[in-house]
Amino acid sequence: MRNPWLALEAGADAAERAGQLRRAHERFLTGGPIAAPVREVVADSWRRCAGARLGPESMAGVEMDDAGLALRRETHPLARAMPLFRELLGTIADDGAHLLSVCDERGTMLWVEGHPQVLRRAERMNFVPGSQWAERASGTNAPGTALAVDHAVQIFAAEHYCRPVQSWTCAAAPVHDPHTGRVIGAVDLTGGDHLASPHSLALVQATAQAAESRLAALEPAPNSSGAPLPPDACTLAVLGRDEALLHTPQTRAAGGPLRLGRRHSEILLLLAAHPDGLTGEELARELYGERDVHPVTLRAELSRLRQLLGPLLGSRPYRLLERPHTDYDTVTDALAADEPAAALDAYSGPVLPGSEAPGVVRLRRLLEQRLRRRLLTRPDARLLESWLCTAAGEEDLEVWETLHAVRPTPHTAARIHELRSSYGLLPPGPQPARTGRRRATYPQRSRN
Repeated sequence: MRNPWLALEAGADAAERAGQLRRAHERFLTGGPIAAPVREVVADSWRRCAGARLGPESMAGVEMDDAGLALRRETHPLARAMPLFRELLGTIADDGAHLLSVCDERGTMLWVEGHPQVLRRAERMNFVPGSQWAERASGTNAPGTALAVDHAVQIFAAEHYCRPVQSWTCAAAPVHDPHTGRVIGAVDLTGGDHLASPHSLALVQATAQAAESRLAALEPAPNSSGAPLPPDACTLAVLGRDEALLHTPQTRAAGGPLRLGRRHSEILLLLAAHPDGLTGEELARELYGERDVHPVTLRAELSRLRQLLGPLLGSRPYRLLERPHTDYDTVTDALAADEPAAALDAYSGPVLPGSEAPGVVRLRRLLEQRLRRRLLTRPDARLLESWLCTAAGEEDLEVWETLHAVRPTPHTAARIHELRSSYGLLPPGPQPARTGRRRATYPQRSRN
């Protein structure tokens, strides 16, 4: 069976495949279906990019100045793994054909290293330290897609969604905090078509695993509240993913997290949010709302979940006997400590974005509103720009206008005009006096 994370199967002609992918890419951009030889991981990424209304000619933006980049490098946990990355991949990156890059959990490039000539070529597509390579900003690419799907992946030629990147091939693997299980970034090799081989994917996977082992041997980095999580902590990752990842001492001993199905992800999050527990009726309302669902359906789901969790799940009421620390908690802890930059760094996406369970939707909106409100209270241009790169912020007119007030540019002015037009609002400026009417509000895109 073909490895879905590899770009080319054994014996495939790279030039022929590149042509097929270019034609498939053009068909998709003109409204056609996605068909072979486009891999499912790439097709899903193209759909996410199209859903984010990313233009195929888009280029990565540089979101950090030198001072901000230096501070981010100094404080990021992957700084402690850079000597290992250079040891394992540095000689490859110095050969004149490859680049070694490391990004944080949000897709911001922290280090890009290699031969000066290759670095200069990469600068033409803004593949530089401080640039933003999450899928929502730069389209399908190995580090951004590896972060999106939490798996090592190769992206070859026209598998890249944005055309300025299609002359490159890359292989990347996510790196996790071994103490919490949270994705903290990705390591990547970028170069030519020769990187579309099993060797390069295995190499970045092995390098990421070696980095996690190195970090596991060190003291845990403090979380945003300043208190280190104990090495046997139970953690749950629910941000930016439809299927939660549960880390327990048992799953760590087995070599990886437990990936939960969508319904089990919802149940575990809701029980984590209600440490005193929920009755069956209360849990059913949180999951199904007003839908008429037979109680046996919920009991069956809980029975299957208990088989996975064992003694972690209690009953009467349903509750978690050991509450996991969630990445949702990390964001709220940072906000409570008045650390908006740490909160935004920890916010890797909406809470279980595909869920329509009322309780999950409420938690999702609450977290977005708390984070957004803090960013607007004491505006910081860099943080506002980072928020606007998220799914929640990309069409947030009030934040765009706040950013323009702090740091006016032609781009922000054009985006504000575009959004006001799409919302049916009059352009800013003096307006005729109105009586008996409320002032305009800032519409937000409807979200589950």
